[in-house]
Amino acid sequence: MPYLRLKNVSKTMQLFHPKIINVMKRNQFKKIQQYIILAVLILLSACNTVKQVVLPETLKMPEKFNTVDAAPEEALGWKSIFTQSELDTLISKALKENLDMKSGIQRVLIAGADLHLSKAALLPTLRASVSGGLDQFGKYTMNGVGNYDTNFSENINADQKIPSPTPDYFAGFRSSWEIDVWGKLSKRKEAAYHRYLSSTKGLRWYQTQLTCQVASLYYELIALDKRLKILKENIKLQNKGLEVVEAQMTGGRATALAVSQFKAQRTATQGKQFEIRQAITRVENQMNLLLGRYPKEIRRDTSAINLPLPKKVYAGLPSAIILNRPDVQQAEEELKAAKADVSAARKAFLPSLTLDAYAGYNAFRLPLLFSPGSLAAGFLGGLTAPILNRASLKNANLVANATQLTAFYQYQQSLINGY
Repeated sequence: MPYLRLKNVSKTMQLFHPKIINVMKRNQFKKIQQYIILAVLILLSACNTVKQVVLPETLKMPEKFNTVDAAPEEALGWKSIFTQSELDTLISKALKENLDMKSGIQRVLIAGADLHLSKAALLPTLRASVSGGLDQFGKYTMNGVGNYDTNFSENINADQKIPSPTPDYFAGFRSSWEIDVWGKLSKRKEAAYHRYLSSTKGLRWYQTQLTCQVASLYYELIALDKRLKILKENIKLQNKGLEVVEAQMTGGRATALAVSQFKAQRTATQGKQFEIRQAITRVENQMNLLLGRYPKEIRRDTSAINLPLPKKVYAGLPSAIILNRPDVQQAEEELKAAKADVSAARKAFLPSLTLDAYAGYNAFRLPLLFSPGSLAAGFLGGLTAPILNRASLKNANLVANATQLTAFYQYQQSLINGY
């Protein structure tokens, strides 16, 4: 029997001289040492990160813009600037119904969800697991020989005998946790946080642009209405003048050439009137596009053209307010996120420490799965480092560095545009 042969082998090993056994143990220990040294060398070679890219210097901001007074912060609210009720209604509707505005809100929600995902990556995962499998072990494998030999043991009962093929049932919980040893996951969370802030600043910037566009189109419509009114009055005057010239020609006091000149002037004015009406339709279509609706007439107060101009025009802005511009803040947050991505990409070259654990019921007989004797638990810790996939990590690092430089130049451009 195999079980008896193993016992005989163990008895034979006891006949060896103790010195021979010690030599065998030392040789085995040396092999283990060699494997450990090899593993450490591989890990150290994988820990070599790429060089960090240094960003160019930021352009120095001017100390003064001009000698004109700066605008106070409280004067920048659109409701304090645009006081017409019709315009107020249009701006409020645009901020609520504009489709790009709604898309921007969704981008903020997406960035917030990404931030929650990056935070969750720092925590251990816990999953409920129910699984079943079937294994047919070979006769010359450790599991095959061990199972065969175990079934001949007198220390097990009938329920503990291992069938062949061998089922494997599990019902319980599994957990995995990557320990953030080097701060890689924290940097990813930091990048997600700054991208969330960038999305909120971008939404504010679009709100500002949308408000300005609606107000600009509204006043353009009022100006076109005023021009159309003037042209209509001119056409009335030209009609009266044409009647006078025609009467004079009947009385012999004017020529046909004078009548033709008056008709040509009236026709030119009527052509301008048609152009103004086309321009009104075009501007109304642009306004309806901002309002997120199909073309329709825009209600407006033509008396707004007679509103008095501000007593004082603020042309200069201090650097503190420039840095508070939503577009500048958006670019700044994108730059911070890109820097965090670069740091995370560099730390991806370092080894990762992962802890895995499970607890539940495990058995090779389904009727015995939930018996007290089937309770099982396990724990495993592992240290892994990239070896063959370093090329992909290097490319990811190059992408992160290029993205960082792009964000830096966009930040510089936003500062220049702010002036």
